[in-house]
Amino acid sequence: MIGVSKLYMGQVEASDALRYGRDSSRLPSHLLQFSKDKKPVVIWNVTRKCNLVCKHCYAATSGPSGTELTTEEGKKLIDDLSTFGCPVILFSGGEPLTRPDLPELAAYAVSRGLRAVISTNGTLIDRKLAEKLKKIGLSYVGISLDGLREVHDRFRGRKGAFDEAMNGIRACMGAGLKVGLRFTVCRENLDEVPGIFKLIQEERIPRICIYHLVYTGRGAEIAEGDLDHKQARALMDTIIEETKKLYASGMKTEVLTVDNHCDGPYLYLKMLREDNPRAAEILDLLDMNGGNSSGLGVACVSWDGAVHPDQFWRNKLLGNVRDKPFGEIWTDKNNSFLMQLKEKKKYVTGRCAGCRFLDICGGNFRARAEAATGDIWAPDPACYLTDEEIQS
Repeated sequence: MIGVSKLYMGQVEASDALRYGRDSSRLPSHLLQFSKDKKPVVIWNVTRKCNLVCKHCYAATSGPSGTELTTEEGKKLIDDLSTFGCPVILFSGGEPLTRPDLPELAAYAVSRGLRAVISTNGTLIDRKLAEKLKKIGLSYVGISLDGLREVHDRFRGRKGAFDEAMNGIRACMGAGLKVGLRFTVCRENLDEVPGIFKLIQEERIPRICIYHLVYTGRGAEIAEGDLDHKQARALMDTIIEETKKLYASGMKTEVLTVDNHCDGPYLYLKMLREDNPRAAEILDLLDMNGGNSSGLGVACVSWDGAVHPDQFWRNKLLGNVRDKPFGEIWTDKNNSFLMQLKEKKKYVTGRCAGCRFLDICGGNFRARAEAATGDIWAPDPACYLTDEEIQS
Protein backbone atom coordinates (compact mmCIF):
# COMPACT_ATOMS: atom_id res chain seq x y z
CA MET A 1 0.00 0.00 0.00
CA ILE A 2 1.17 3.51 -0.84
CA GLY A 3 -0.38 6.03 1.52
CA VAL A 4 -0.85 9.10 -0.64
CA SER A 5 -2.41 11.04 2.22
CA LYS A 6 0.20 9.83 4.69
CA LEU A 7 3.13 10.75 2.46
CA TYR A 8 2.08 13.63 0.25
CA MET A 9 -0.16 15.37 2.77
CA GLY A 10 2.24 14.84 5.67
CA GLN A 11 -0.03 12.77 7.89
CA VAL A 12 2.83 10.46 8.92
CA GLU A 13 6.40 11.27 9.93
CA ALA A 14 9.24 8.74 10.04
CA SER A 15 9.45 9.38 13.78
CA ASP A 16 5.87 8.12 14.19
CA ALA A 17 6.88 4.57 13.21
CA LEU A 18 10.25 4.71 14.98
CA ARG A 19 8.55 5.63 18.24
CA TYR A 20 7.10 2.10 18.39
CA GLY A 21 10.33 0.39 17.39
CA ARG A 22 8.59 -0.51 14.12
CA ASP A 23 7.25 -3.60 15.89
CA SER A 24 4.04 -4.82 14.25
CA SER A 25 2.55 -5.90 17.57
CA ARG A 26 2.84 -2.35 18.90
CA LEU A 27 2.20 -0.22 15.82
CA PRO A 28 -1.21 1.43 15.37
CA SER A 29 -3.10 0.22 12.32
CA HIS A 30 -2.26 3.26 10.18
CA LEU A 31 1.48 2.61 10.69
CA LEU A 32 1.56 -1.16 10.13
CA GLN A 33 2.95 -0.81 6.62
CA PHE A 34 6.13 0.64 8.14
CA SER A 35 6.81 -2.34 10.44
CA LYS A 36 10.28 -3.84 10.56
CA ASP A 37 9.42 -7.44 11.47
CA LYS A 38 6.80 -7.77 8.67
CA LYS A 39 4.64 -10.25 10.53
CA PRO A 40 2.04 -11.04 7.88
CA VAL A 41 -1.40 -9.56 7.53
CA VAL A 42 -3.44 -12.67 6.74
CA ILE A 43 -6.29 -12.59 4.25
CA TRP A 44 -8.63 -15.49 4.97
CA ASN A 45 -11.03 -16.28 2.13
CA VAL A 46 -13.65 -17.79 4.41
CA THR A 47 -15.95 -18.98 1.60
CA ARG A 48 -16.31 -19.31 -2.16
CA LYS A 49 -19.95 -18.29 -1.93
CA CYS A 50 -20.83 -14.86 -3.31
CA ASN A 51 -24.05 -13.07 -4.17
CA LEU A 52 -22.44 -11.08 -7.00
CA VAL A 53 -20.38 -11.96 -10.10
CA CYS A 54 -17.65 -9.32 -10.31
CA LYS A 55 -15.59 -8.84 -13.47
CA HIS A 56 -12.23 -8.64 -11.70
CA CYS A 57 -12.70 -11.15 -8.84
CA TYR A 58 -9.25 -12.63 -8.16
CA ALA A 59 -10.82 -15.73 -6.62
CA ALA A 60 -13.44 -16.15 -9.39
CA THR A 61 -15.96 -17.28 -6.79
CA SER A 62 -19.62 -18.14 -7.17
CA GLY A 63 -20.92 -20.88 -4.90
CA PRO A 64 -19.63 -22.72 -1.82
CA SER A 65 -17.16 -25.51 -2.53
CA GLY A 66 -18.11 -27.74 0.37
CA THR A 67 -14.47 -27.70 1.52
CA GLU A 68 -14.57 -24.54 3.66
CA LEU A 69 -12.91 -24.64 7.06
CA THR A 70 -15.48 -25.28 9.77
CA THR A 71 -16.10 -22.85 12.62
CA GLU A 72 -13.86 -24.86 14.93
CA GLU A 73 -11.15 -25.19 12.27
CA GLY A 74 -11.40 -21.43 11.76
CA LYS A 75 -10.91 -20.79 15.46
CA LYS A 76 -7.89 -23.07 15.45
CA LEU A 77 -6.47 -21.05 12.55
CA ILE A 78 -7.10 -17.82 14.49
CA ASP A 79 -5.29 -19.34 17.49
CA ASP A 80 -2.33 -20.16 15.23
CA LEU A 81 -2.23 -16.64 13.78
CA SER A 82 -2.39 -15.07 17.22
CA THR A 83 0.39 -17.30 18.54
CA PHE A 84 2.55 -16.49 15.51
CA GLY A 85 2.06 -12.78 16.09
CA CYS A 86 0.06 -11.79 13.01
CA PRO A 87 -1.29 -8.27 13.59
CA VAL A 88 -4.38 -8.39 11.35
CA ILE A 89 -6.82 -10.96 9.97
CA LEU A 90 -8.84 -9.82 6.97
CA PHE A 91 -12.00 -11.84 6.35
CA SER A 92 -12.71 -12.01 2.63
CA GLY A 93 -14.32 -14.38 0.18
CA GLY A 94 -16.32 -14.77 -1.95
CA GLU A 95 -18.60 -12.63 0.14
CA PRO A 96 -17.63 -13.26 3.77
CA LEU A 97 -20.99 -12.11 5.14
CA THR A 98 -22.74 -15.01 3.40
CA ARG A 99 -21.10 -17.17 6.04
CA PRO A 100 -23.43 -17.27 9.09
CA ASP A 101 -20.60 -17.71 11.63
CA LEU A 102 -18.61 -14.70 10.37
CA PRO A 103 -19.52 -12.49 13.39
CA GLU A 104 -18.55 -15.35 15.74
CA LEU A 105 -15.21 -15.79 14.00
CA ALA A 106 -14.51 -12.06 13.99
CA ALA A 107 -15.35 -11.80 17.69
CA TYR A 108 -13.04 -14.71 18.42
CA ALA A 109 -10.22 -13.06 16.47
CA VAL A 110 -10.63 -9.87 18.50
CA SER A 111 -10.60 -11.89 21.74
CA ARG A 112 -7.26 -13.40 20.65
CA GLY A 113 -5.70 -9.98 20.17
CA LEU A 114 -5.97 -9.74 16.38
CA ARG A 115 -7.23 -6.67 14.59
CA ALA A 116 -10.19 -7.99 12.60
CA VAL A 117 -11.12 -6.48 9.23
CA ILE A 118 -13.77 -7.45 6.69
CA SER A 119 -13.57 -6.99 2.91
CA THR A 120 -17.10 -7.09 1.54
CA ASN A 121 -19.32 -5.94 -1.29
CA GLY A 122 -21.48 -4.30 1.36
CA THR A 123 -24.82 -5.47 0.00
CA LEU A 124 -25.69 -7.57 3.06
CA ILE A 125 -24.95 -4.94 5.73
CA ASP A 126 -27.90 -3.29 7.42
CA ARG A 127 -27.94 -1.17 10.57
CA LYS A 128 -28.48 -4.18 12.85
CA LEU A 129 -25.49 -6.07 11.45
CA ALA A 130 -23.32 -2.93 11.47
CA GLU A 131 -24.08 -2.38 15.15
CA LYS A 132 -23.28 -6.05 15.86
CA LEU A 133 -19.92 -5.75 14.08
CA LYS A 134 -19.17 -2.55 15.99
CA LYS A 135 -19.95 -4.24 19.30
CA ILE A 136 -17.65 -7.13 18.38
CA GLY A 137 -14.75 -4.69 18.08
CA LEU A 138 -14.18 -4.99 14.34
CA SER A 139 -11.42 -2.57 13.31
CA TYR A 140 -12.54 -1.77 9.78
CA VAL A 141 -14.94 -2.65 6.98
CA GLY A 142 -13.74 -2.22 3.39
CA ILE A 143 -16.63 -2.00 0.92
CA SER A 144 -16.04 -2.35 -2.81
CA LEU A 145 -17.25 0.30 -5.25
CA ASP A 146 -15.98 0.14 -8.83
CA GLY A 147 -17.66 3.31 -9.99
CA LEU A 148 -20.91 5.17 -9.61
CA ARG A 149 -24.28 3.50 -10.03
CA GLU A 150 -24.32 2.38 -13.68
CA VAL A 151 -20.68 1.37 -13.91
CA HIS A 152 -20.58 -0.34 -10.52
CA ASP A 153 -23.69 -2.39 -11.25
CA ARG A 154 -22.17 -3.49 -14.56
CA PHE A 155 -18.90 -4.50 -12.88
CA ARG A 156 -20.73 -6.40 -10.15
CA GLY A 157 -23.15 -8.17 -12.46
CA ARG A 158 -26.33 -7.04 -10.75
CA LYS A 159 -28.60 -4.03 -10.99
CA GLY A 160 -29.03 -2.37 -7.62
CA ALA A 161 -25.62 -3.44 -6.26
CA PHE A 162 -24.48 0.18 -6.00
CA ASP A 163 -27.45 1.30 -3.93
CA GLU A 164 -27.15 -1.76 -1.68
CA ALA A 165 -23.43 -1.08 -1.14
CA MET A 166 -24.15 2.57 -0.31
CA ASN A 167 -26.76 1.45 2.22
CA GLY A 168 -24.07 -0.77 3.77
CA ILE A 169 -21.59 2.11 3.91
CA ARG A 170 -24.12 4.40 5.57
CA ALA A 171 -25.12 1.69 8.04
CA CYS A 172 -21.49 1.24 9.11
CA MET A 173 -20.95 4.97 9.49
CA GLY A 174 -24.20 5.29 11.44
CA ALA A 175 -23.03 2.60 13.84
CA GLY A 176 -19.68 4.33 14.35
CA LEU A 177 -17.79 1.59 12.53
CA LYS A 178 -14.78 2.68 10.48
CA VAL A 179 -15.52 2.07 6.81
CA GLY A 180 -13.76 2.78 3.54
CA LEU A 181 -14.03 2.19 -0.18
CA ARG A 182 -12.15 -0.36 -2.27
CA PHE A 183 -11.95 0.67 -5.93
CA THR A 184 -10.24 -1.53 -8.55
CA VAL A 185 -9.34 0.59 -11.55
CA CYS A 186 -9.05 -0.33 -15.22
CA ARG A 187 -9.77 1.47 -18.49
CA GLU A 188 -13.49 0.77 -18.25
CA ASN A 189 -13.92 2.72 -15.00
CA LEU A 190 -10.96 5.11 -15.08
CA ASP A 191 -13.22 8.07 -15.78
CA GLU A 192 -15.16 7.29 -12.58
CA VAL A 193 -12.28 8.33 -10.30
CA PRO A 194 -13.25 12.03 -9.91
CA GLY A 195 -16.86 11.02 -9.25
CA ILE A 196 -15.76 8.58 -6.56
CA PHE A 197 -13.80 11.34 -4.82
CA LYS A 198 -16.86 13.59 -5.02
CA LEU A 199 -18.89 10.79 -3.44
CA ILE A 200 -16.32 10.51 -0.65
CA GLN A 201 -16.70 14.20 0.10
CA GLU A 202 -20.50 14.16 -0.04
CA GLU A 203 -20.80 11.09 2.19
CA ARG A 204 -17.85 12.01 4.46
CA ILE A 205 -16.23 8.60 3.89
CA PRO A 206 -12.93 8.45 5.80
CA ARG A 207 -10.87 6.09 3.65
CA ILE A 208 -10.35 4.84 0.09
CA CYS A 209 -7.99 2.20 -1.29
CA ILE A 210 -7.52 2.34 -5.06
CA TYR A 211 -6.39 -1.05 -6.37
CA HIS A 212 -4.50 -1.66 -9.60
CA LEU A 213 -5.72 -4.64 -11.61
CA VAL A 214 -3.95 -7.99 -11.10
CA TYR A 215 -4.38 -10.54 -13.87
CA THR A 216 -5.65 -13.51 -11.88
CA GLY A 217 -9.06 -15.12 -11.49
CA ARG A 218 -11.60 -13.17 -13.54
CA GLY A 219 -9.07 -10.34 -13.60
CA ALA A 220 -7.14 -12.35 -16.18
CA GLU A 221 -10.15 -12.13 -18.50
CA ILE A 222 -9.99 -8.33 -18.57
CA ALA A 223 -6.18 -7.97 -18.48
CA GLU A 224 -6.20 -6.29 -21.89
CA GLY A 225 -8.30 -3.55 -20.29
CA ASP A 226 -5.61 -2.64 -17.78
CA LEU A 227 -4.29 0.91 -17.80
CA ASP A 228 -1.40 1.69 -20.11
CA HIS A 229 1.59 3.50 -18.63
CA LYS A 230 0.40 6.96 -19.63
CA GLN A 231 -3.00 6.33 -18.05
CA ALA A 232 -1.42 4.95 -14.87
CA ARG A 233 0.73 8.05 -14.44
CA ALA A 234 -2.27 10.28 -15.09
CA LEU A 235 -4.25 8.29 -12.52
CA MET A 236 -1.65 8.99 -9.84
CA ASP A 237 -1.73 12.69 -10.70
CA THR A 238 -5.52 12.66 -10.41
CA ILE A 239 -5.42 10.83 -7.06
CA ILE A 240 -2.92 13.35 -5.69
CA GLU A 241 -4.93 16.34 -6.87
CA GLU A 242 -8.22 14.92 -5.57
CA THR A 243 -6.57 14.18 -2.21
CA LYS A 244 -5.35 17.77 -2.02
CA LYS A 245 -8.90 18.98 -2.70
CA LEU A 246 -10.28 16.84 0.12
CA TYR A 247 -7.72 18.20 2.57
CA ALA A 248 -8.34 21.75 1.42
CA SER A 249 -12.03 21.22 2.21
CA GLY A 250 -11.16 20.09 5.73
CA MET A 251 -11.56 16.34 5.16
CA LYS A 252 -8.58 14.24 6.27
CA THR A 253 -9.57 11.20 4.22
CA GLU A 254 -7.00 8.40 4.16
CA VAL A 255 -6.12 7.75 0.52
CA LEU A 256 -4.04 4.74 -0.52
CA THR A 257 -3.08 2.96 -3.72
CA VAL A 258 -2.59 -0.79 -3.74
CA ASP A 259 -0.88 -3.45 -5.89
CA ASN A 260 1.41 -1.25 -7.98
CA HIS A 261 4.39 -0.34 -5.89
CA CYS A 262 5.96 1.99 -8.43
CA ASP A 263 3.34 4.47 -7.21
CA GLY A 264 5.75 5.14 -4.32
CA PRO A 265 8.76 6.20 -6.40
CA TYR A 266 6.45 8.16 -8.70
CA LEU A 267 5.12 10.11 -5.72
CA TYR A 268 8.66 10.75 -4.46
CA LEU A 269 9.83 11.99 -7.88
CA LYS A 270 6.82 14.29 -8.11
CA MET A 271 7.66 15.77 -4.72
CA LEU A 272 11.27 16.30 -5.84
CA ARG A 273 10.08 18.18 -8.93
CA GLU A 274 7.90 20.33 -6.71
CA ASP A 275 10.83 21.05 -4.34
CA ASN A 276 8.75 19.60 -1.51
CA PRO A 277 10.87 19.79 1.66
CA ARG A 278 9.50 16.42 2.84
CA ALA A 279 10.76 14.48 -0.19
CA ALA A 280 13.79 13.01 1.63
CA GLU A 281 11.68 11.84 4.55
CA ILE A 282 9.16 10.32 2.14
CA LEU A 283 11.98 8.24 0.68
CA ASP A 284 12.80 7.00 4.21
CA LEU A 285 9.15 6.04 4.80
CA LEU A 286 8.95 4.24 1.46
CA ASP A 287 12.08 2.33 2.41
CA MET A 288 10.41 1.29 5.67
CA ASN A 289 7.37 0.21 3.68
CA GLY A 290 9.54 -1.99 1.47
CA GLY A 291 7.11 -2.33 -1.43
CA ASN A 292 5.64 -5.67 -2.45
CA SER A 293 5.23 -7.96 0.54
CA SER A 294 3.90 -11.21 -0.95
CA GLY A 295 5.29 -14.13 1.02
CA LEU A 296 6.64 -11.78 3.67
CA GLY A 297 4.17 -9.28 5.11
CA VAL A 298 1.05 -10.57 3.33
CA ALA A 299 -0.37 -14.09 3.33
CA CYS A 300 -3.57 -15.74 2.16
CA VAL A 301 -5.44 -18.70 3.59
CA SER A 302 -8.02 -20.11 1.21
CA TRP A 303 -11.48 -21.45 2.15
CA ASP A 304 -10.08 -24.99 2.22
CA GLY A 305 -7.07 -24.10 4.41
CA ALA A 306 -4.53 -23.77 1.59
CA VAL A 307 -1.85 -21.15 2.26
CA HIS A 308 -0.70 -18.87 -0.56
CA PRO A 309 1.91 -16.06 -0.74
CA ASP A 310 -0.89 -13.55 -1.32
CA GLN A 311 -4.56 -13.54 -2.30
CA PHE A 312 -3.82 -13.30 -6.03
CA TRP A 313 -1.25 -16.11 -6.30
CA ARG A 314 -3.64 -19.00 -5.85
CA ASN A 315 -1.62 -21.29 -8.10
CA LYS A 316 1.22 -21.20 -5.58
CA LEU A 317 0.56 -23.57 -2.67
CA LEU A 318 2.77 -23.31 0.43
CA GLY A 319 0.93 -25.79 2.64
CA ASN A 320 -2.41 -26.28 4.36
CA VAL A 321 -3.42 -25.28 7.89
CA ARG A 322 -5.37 -28.52 8.17
CA ASP A 323 -2.01 -30.30 8.10
CA LYS A 324 0.24 -28.01 10.14
CA PRO A 325 0.08 -24.61 11.91
CA PHE A 326 0.32 -21.47 9.82
CA GLY A 327 3.52 -20.37 11.56
CA GLU A 328 5.31 -23.59 10.58
CA ILE A 329 4.21 -23.20 6.97
CA TRP A 330 5.26 -19.53 6.84
CA THR A 331 8.76 -20.20 8.21
CA ASP A 332 9.52 -23.47 6.42
CA LYS A 333 13.14 -23.09 5.31
CA ASN A 334 12.82 -26.21 3.18
CA ASN A 335 10.39 -24.37 0.91
CA SER A 336 12.87 -22.77 -1.49
CA PHE A 337 10.20 -20.78 -3.33
CA LEU A 338 8.92 -19.20 -0.12
CA MET A 339 12.46 -18.40 1.01
CA GLN A 340 13.14 -16.72 -2.34
CA LEU A 341 10.02 -14.60 -1.95
CA LYS A 342 11.26 -13.34 1.39
CA GLU A 343 14.35 -12.05 -0.42
CA LYS A 344 12.79 -11.43 -3.82
CA LYS A 345 15.01 -8.43 -4.57
CA LYS A 346 17.87 -10.91 -5.15
CA TYR A 347 15.99 -12.75 -7.87
CA VAL A 348 14.15 -10.18 -10.01
CA THR A 349 15.55 -9.73 -13.51
CA GLY A 350 15.56 -7.21 -16.33
CA ARG A 351 15.03 -3.55 -15.59
CA CYS A 352 13.88 -4.42 -12.04
CA ALA A 353 17.31 -5.80 -11.13
CA GLY A 354 19.07 -2.53 -11.88
CA CYS A 355 16.34 -0.16 -10.67
CA ARG A 356 17.46 2.40 -8.11
CA PHE A 357 14.07 2.07 -6.42
CA LEU A 358 14.21 -1.70 -5.95
CA ASP A 359 14.52 -1.38 -2.15
CA ILE A 360 11.33 0.68 -1.89
CA CYS A 361 9.32 -1.15 -4.55
CA GLY A 362 10.36 -4.72 -3.75
CA GLY A 363 10.16 -5.72 -7.40
CA ASN A 364 6.47 -4.85 -7.66
CA PHE A 365 3.85 -7.58 -8.17
CA ARG A 366 5.29 -11.02 -8.97
CA ALA A 367 1.86 -12.61 -9.58
CA ARG A 368 1.18 -10.03 -12.31
CA ALA A 369 4.64 -10.56 -13.83
CA GLU A 370 4.03 -14.31 -14.00
CA ALA A 371 0.52 -13.87 -15.44
CA ALA A 372 1.83 -11.58 -18.19
CA THR A 373 5.13 -13.30 -19.03
CA GLY A 374 5.15 -16.79 -17.52
CA ASP A 375 8.25 -15.83 -15.49
CA ILE A 376 7.78 -14.96 -11.81
CA TRP A 377 11.03 -12.94 -11.73
CA ALA A 378 10.43 -10.92 -14.91
CA PRO A 379 9.66 -7.19 -14.68
CA ASP A 380 6.08 -6.35 -13.77
CA PRO A 381 4.51 -4.92 -16.96
CA ALA A 382 2.41 -2.52 -14.87
CA CYS A 383 5.50 -0.55 -13.81
CA TYR A 384 5.13 2.79 -15.57
CA LEU A 385 8.39 4.43 -14.50
CA THR A 386 10.64 5.30 -17.45
CA ASP A 387 14.15 3.91 -17.92
CA GLU A 388 15.50 7.38 -17.20
CA GLU A 389 13.58 7.59 -13.91
CA ILE A 390 14.88 4.27 -12.58
CA GLN A 391 18.53 4.77 -13.47
CA SER A 392 20.95 5.38 -10.61
